[in-house]
Amino acid sequence: MSVPLSSAGIRSRITSLLPARADLDQARRHPRRNLSAGLTVAVVALPLALGFGVSSGLGAEAGLATAVVAGALAAVFGGSNLQVTGPTGAMTVVLVPIVADHGPAGVLTVGLMAGVLLVALALLRAGGSMRYVPAPVVEGFTLGIACVIGLQQIPNALGAAQPDGERVLAVAWHAVREFARDPHWTAPALAAAVAGVMLLGARWKPTVPFSVLAVIAATVVVETTGLDDVRPIGDLPSGLPAPSLSFLDTSALGGLVAPALAVAALAALESLLSASVADGMTVGQRHDPDRELFGQGLANIAAPLFGGVPATGAIARTAVNVRTGATSRLASLTHAAVLAVIVFAAAPLVSHIPLAALAGVLLATAVRMVEVGSLRAMTRATRSDAVILVLTAVATLVLDLVQAVIIGLAVAGVLALRAVARQARLAPLPLDRGDHTDEEHALLAQHIVAYRVDGPLFFAAAHRFLLELTELAEVRVVILRMSHVSVVDATGALVLKDAVTKLRRRGIVVMVSGVCPGHRRALDAVGVLDLLRHEGREYATTPQAIDAARAHLQRDGVLRTAGSPATAPAPAGGTSSPATASLPAGETS
Repeated sequence: MSVPLSSAGIRSRITSLLPARADLDQARRHPRRNLSAGLTVAVVALPLALGFGVSSGLGAEAGLATAVVAGALAAVFGGSNLQVTGPTGAMTVVLVPIVADHGPAGVLTVGLMAGVLLVALALLRAGGSMRYVPAPVVEGFTLGIACVIGLQQIPNALGAAQPDGERVLAVAWHAVREFARDPHWTAPALAAAVAGVMLLGARWKPTVPFSVLAVIAATVVVETTGLDDVRPIGDLPSGLPAPSLSFLDTSALGGLVAPALAVAALAALESLLSASVADGMTVGQRHDPDRELFGQGLANIAAPLFGGVPATGAIARTAVNVRTGATSRLASLTHAAVLAVIVFAAAPLVSHIPLAALAGVLLATAVRMVEVGSLRAMTRATRSDAVILVLTAVATLVLDLVQAVIIGLAVAGVLALRAVARQARLAPLPLDRGDHTDEEHALLAQHIVAYRVDGPLFFAAAHRFLLELTELAEVRVVILRMSHVSVVDATGALVLKDAVTKLRRRGIVVMVSGVCPGHRRALDAVGVLDLLRHEGREYATTPQAIDAARAHLQRDGVLRTAGSPATAPAPAGGTSSPATASLPAGETS
């Protein structure tokens, strides 16, 4: 990752992240198709924006402001032609504890700070790092998010008061207990009906916006029957508020750094994941990850000025956008424009929507987030993948999303290191046959052992290598063929030096062959090659090392004629399997 340091380099980098003429040219193609797709996405996004605004604790108007402002800016400045941005369930999960600790003003400040961090990540070319997140981590936190979103809706779905608290398990349990003491069945019936219509309708005709139809039907039923035990959204402002920084308290910035880092990390992760999903659903579309971070950063800087919550790329709305035929940014920009019209023209009507109906929308959304087939495939792939997935999902539910991702990445890294370390081995030559030629028997009789070091020689595997190598017994010369070593780090080099030192103290001569140029820096840094060079113990090829070993033994008067019945060396521990072999025919290093 290269970072331009000069002012001219920074200006050039910013220019490369701005919209280009090609974006405008593409937006002019197929305008009718993109306008239609944008209208459909707006209809789908309306109840989600309202619901996630309510769930975040800032109200439905905050969700609408985010969908309009962030959706428009990300559509223009983002790196994907198909991405739809707005409030999401994953972000709501992170925002709930921030609201509890710092209030609505804290959430707006965190969103502003996260936007600045996202712009910085774009300038630092950090967008490509998304490919390093393992699939089990992504699947695990998606499953965890779905569970958290579902639990968040329990109070509104049951018509219970929303209790204070940030742990969704405790909040949901409190709502269930309150409902059990004084049950009212209107709210649960509405929530179940809306969720059922959405889930069944999606299987019947996926292109029909059943979420809006179900919410409208639920609102009409409540208004016409005069049901008074169902709470509505409440009054909404007719329009967006004027942009303002009145929420910003500079003295509180220090305490909001950690939440801002969490929000920025989630916004980057979910947005880049959503853009990648959109690419996979189309042919010829490829997003620019750095430009996507830049667009999401600008969107999150602007949204708090209008009272909006932090936003990310929304996978569900982006998928609807692609499926309805979108080909350019015009569709996602249309989605934001339609929602703006609704804000200005239909706010009084929207204010009558029952909260229980929105809870049903989000419950159905949580169910549809869970891809059972993908989860089943991931858990069957390897035991490590299953462990990572389950651990990430549980951590998301019990802790929070960012901690869950960190835990998932840490466990995935440890398991990956263990798998790589197992590939490192110290094996006798040759590896491809069990019989021994006369040449090999001669080497065994001459107390010469030749080993090939395979795989990485690094911190996770080096100590096992040391134990195997220093357990050799009745050996005069050890030859290490290094040409098959893939990686050497400082720990591996130090362990090799330690092994060479211990063998030499026992009077065993150590020779190496085939050291790759790329590994010399680490080996030279710790002085392991210096131990061998001054005695002439480093060779380009293994045959040269074998000849030198024989010459050394002849000079010492140890080596007798080839094939003499001297006792063959054996590893410590009494195993009878041969530890010595020669290089196969045709090998030169």
